[in-house]
Amino acid sequence: MRIFKPMTKVGFVSLGCPKNLVDSEVMMGILAREGYELTPRADEAEILVVNTCSFIEPAQKESVDAILEMAEHKKFGAAKKLIVAGCLVERYRDQILEQVPEVDAVVGTGEVERILEAVEGDLRVLPAEPPAFLYHDLTPRVVTTPRHAAYIKIAEGCDHPCSFCIIPQLRGKFRSRRFESVVREAENLAAGGAREITLIGQDTTSYGEDLGLRDGLAQLLEKLAGVDDLMWVRFLYAYPNRVTQKLLDTLAAHPRLVKYMDMPLQHASRNVLARMKRGSHGDAFLKLLERIRMTIPGVTLRTSFIAGFPGETEVEFDELCDFVRAAKLDWMGVFEYSDVDNAASFGLDAKVDPEVTAARREKLMAIQKKISRENLRAFKGRKEAALIEGPSKDNPLVWEARLPGMAPDIDGKVYLTDIELPDGSGETAMAGDAARVEITKTDAYDLIGRVVEILPRPAAREIAARQAIPPAETLTRISTGAALRVLG
Repeated sequence: MRIFKPMTKVGFVSLGCPKNLVDSEVMMGILAREGYELTPRADEAEILVVNTCSFIEPAQKESVDAILEMAEHKKFGAAKKLIVAGCLVERYRDQILEQVPEVDAVVGTGEVERILEAVEGDLRVLPAEPPAFLYHDLTPRVVTTPRHAAYIKIAEGCDHPCSFCIIPQLRGKFRSRRFESVVREAENLAAGGAREITLIGQDTTSYGEDLGLRDGLAQLLEKLAGVDDLMWVRFLYAYPNRVTQKLLDTLAAHPRLVKYMDMPLQHASRNVLARMKRGSHGDAFLKLLERIRMTIPGVTLRTSFIAGFPGETEVEFDELCDFVRAAKLDWMGVFEYSDVDNAASFGLDAKVDPEVTAARREKLMAIQKKISRENLRAFKGRKEAALIEGPSKDNPLVWEARLPGMAPDIDGKVYLTDIELPDGSGETAMAGDAARVEITKTDAYDLIGRVVEILPRPAAREIAARQAIPPAETLTRISTGAALRVLG
């Protein structure tokens, strides 16, 4: 009689951005292919992997705290091995192993495909080398986002010299995935039920330059616009001086391409941008925004700024406030500047007091809150196409949806008070459905509405709806207690 050995259970904590999440999904895929069982619970995992972020000081602290928390499970729980992966490894490869003896191996951003060696004991630490790894459409991957929405990383690394940023050190030089590989992955995800694809990279607008493609992102988007089962295709993030007219014309021409641009501007003052090594200035940005809006009617625009950059004077901050008022952007995020010891900005003089920085961030967000509230008022009474997400994590009695101008995890939402059609048929919307939603109330960042029509489903989804087939995803995102966290 054959005795089957139970599969070894592996748990992941993935911190930081969607790009990091894709790395975690690739590592999960490699281990699942080799017979390891993935578990969302730390107390039952025999192997723990913490995929870290190290972009700014708060992210670094969160990563360290997660490592120490998982180390406790190795001391007192079922865990026999602890592996640290990701950006923190690129900064503190040797120190992690020296200062946290519970850590058995480290895996840098360029070593993702070597996770199996780390798990099976053949890899402890590799000498630091410039990251060069790129996954492709045949690389195993366990998608942990809801089945109807997935990320595709189309490029890795960055060549821009921004003085506040250490991404080139953490992720290496900019390198694009092969065009055909990205298209095949999108087609495979669509065939598996994805309705929305979000293309990600540190600078997606440079996609294809290293492969000799001109307007590579525009070409890629145009190709993906022809994938029938997809409802929406969007991309993050646009570098201002890489936004070409061809890109804008392409977004305007194809219904499946979401009229949405996330373009981190970082500041509006010419002097601050010069110290950031970003170039340009507020007036030039306003002209760019005007060109985008003229080319793509109804476009949703998002940006982010850094408050309290070294040397930022009151006059320069006022210039940024004036820009925010004039730009009237749909979505905006503001980060408080934090020193990173190996960033070029670390050596700049005239550091802004942290309390002043926090106050400046609050003022910017207060300005934007009024703008956002006014922008969203225009939606009241309208019926809009939306993607149904499912029950709200805050209140399971209320469902959530997103309009095209709401990117997953970063923008506002539509909270649904009713998902049953008003025609008396008893039909209700499912997670992943495209639906027509009537907006009944607006707030500063979110909308409230109800489903009034379920739009045609692709064949695979229609069969699932009739047979009440549950979603395929099995890794639940849980962020409290002893459960493992997969954070986007």
